[in-house]
Parts: sequence; structure tokens; C-alpha cells
Amino acid sequence: MPFLPQIQPHNNASQKSTLTMSEIITAVYSNGMLRPQNPLSLTDGQTVRLQVLTEETSSSTEQVIQSLVDAGLVTPPPRRGDVEAVSEEAWRELTQRLEASPGKPLSEIIIEERGPM
Repeated sequence: MPFLPQIQPHNNASQKSTLTMSEIITAVYSNGMLRPQNPLSLTDGQTVRLQVLTEETSSSTEQVIQSLVDAGLVTPPPRRGDVEAVSEEAWRELTQRLEASPGKPLSEIIIEERGPM
């Protein structure tokens, strides 16, 4: 996730309180400095407040998901190759059922088709 600089009002007796912009940017931390990946609309010497949100690597995310799968808490979705293609006949049948109820929300059509639970 990118970090979020939030420019806040300054409140002291000698300055008026002013609100300015809030902008989400992406930056790289290198040699003790944050380097924005795109130009910023700030003036030289302008003070900002930063909230730093680090991005997680995909491998750590995959490890968390795998631990949830191993614990039986989630079921992974099928891989693209594991999903059976819809036949032309089934596609036509579905289209006809949807056309039979114009303006009706799909959720209601599904509920009616499933019947009482």
C-alpha cells in the first residue's frame, strides 16, 4: 500500500488555521530517505505529516492464505484451468431465464430459483 501524506492545519497564535490538500503517493525508502515515485504538488520547504503504510510482499500474503487453508478456515478458489466452461446450451438457458424477468434484480431471481430454505 502507498503511504498517505496528510497535510494538516497549523494552529498557533501567530498563524491562521488553513486546510490544504491530502494526497496518496508511492515512495521508495532508500538510504534513510523517502523518494516519491512521481512529482509532488508541494512547495520547497513545506511541512507535511506522513502516515507510512508498508506494502506486503506477495509471498508473505500467500503464506498467510496457505496457513488459513491448512487450518481449514478458508477454501481456496478453483484455479482457472480447474473451472469447467459453460456449455452453449446452458448459456442460452440462463439468458432465457434472465430475459423472462426484465428489471428484476439478479439476486431475487437466484433466491426464487433456489426455493425456500
